[in-house]
Amino acid sequence: MKKALLLFISEHSGHHCASLAIEKALHELESGIETLNINSFNYTNPILEKVINRAYMGVVKRTPELWDYLYDNPKVLKQTQKLREMMHSLNTGKLKTLLDDFKPGVIVCTQAFPCGMVADYKKTFSLDIPIVAVLTDYAPHSYWIYHNVDQYVVPSEETGEKLVANGIDPSRIRVYGIPIDHKFQNSSGKDALCEKLCLDRKRPRVLVMGGTQGLGPIKEVVRLLDRSSLDLQLVIACGTNKKLYNWLTPRRHRKKMLVLSYATNIDELMQVSDIILTKPGGITTAEALAMGLPMLIVNPLPGQEAMNTKFLLKEGVAVKAESPEDVLILLEELFENKNKLKAMSDKARSLAKPDSSVKIAKMVLEMA
Repeated sequence: MKKALLLFISEHSGHHCASLAIEKALHELESGIETLNINSFNYTNPILEKVINRAYMGVVKRTPELWDYLYDNPKVLKQTQKLREMMHSLNTGKLKTLLDDFKPGVIVCTQAFPCGMVADYKKTFSLDIPIVAVLTDYAPHSYWIYHNVDQYVVPSEETGEKLVANGIDPSRIRVYGIPIDHKFQNSSGKDALCEKLCLDRKRPRVLVMGGTQGLGPIKEVVRLLDRSSLDLQLVIACGTNKKLYNWLTPRRHRKKMLVLSYATNIDELMQVSDIILTKPGGITTAEALAMGLPMLIVNPLPGQEAMNTKFLLKEGVAVKAESPEDVLILLEELFENKNKLKAMSDKARSLAKPDSSVKIAKMVLEMA
């Protein structure tokens, strides 16, 4: 029986969504395969995971410029090398138990931390198990670079070129895209979905998201849009941000609003929308491209989201608001310029890789 171990970090994250999409594709392609999908940080360091998650959220919310400095900084990379090696060494016992018990034929990592942990273990103990690294952003940072990783899956040719520039053999790079659920390939039945979600088919619909954790200036944007003269409807997915959901739901709004907490039907919400107003996490970006959904980016996080923003603006599938007030101006321009909106949608579809999870799964099955 073939066995695949999938490793991610953080339950509510794009890394987890990516590992779930690959796992689903694996089971659809080969019903007999056995998979184990693990939050590696929680498995090896449950207390430290909580500390680091809180610290990370505190930094990106209060001092994003600090995260901008830390992200993919070669000095920081060098200074933390011993610390990372020590952590990997401390995790050896638990990792050995996991590998001995499950005996995977292949290991798939959708985040750099488990990738480095397994790569170091493989090197130290001459482990003969292939490792697949699946990048979920358009800019590969240096924490992904390990020369005993067997295959890298990247979102674009440009991402692959950056890995090659860092010494990765081109033969070990596959431009399959960011893995998403194949339900995001469906783009028909918008009218029926409008009826199902109690939305007006004749008035524009804007999907507002802040990733799985509902981050960004969503309150300010919603306030401005609700008071504006724009004829639109808002679909707001709050993710795990309970404060945002509780702030939105009891209020009386001038505009038609569909407010959701942690939504499991993002594919339907994207399908029914004309524009998505969001921060450009890798998974959200890949899903929006697959649905041909133009993006209005506001408040991207420094580091990976800033890099994703550069890619999307360069490709002409997104516009960026520098402030909540800019959102009004850009939305008005887009709704008045239907040709531009359609061109952005068409370009998005041309860049999309909606079958990414299936391609990755096929490769993983061959390696298992």
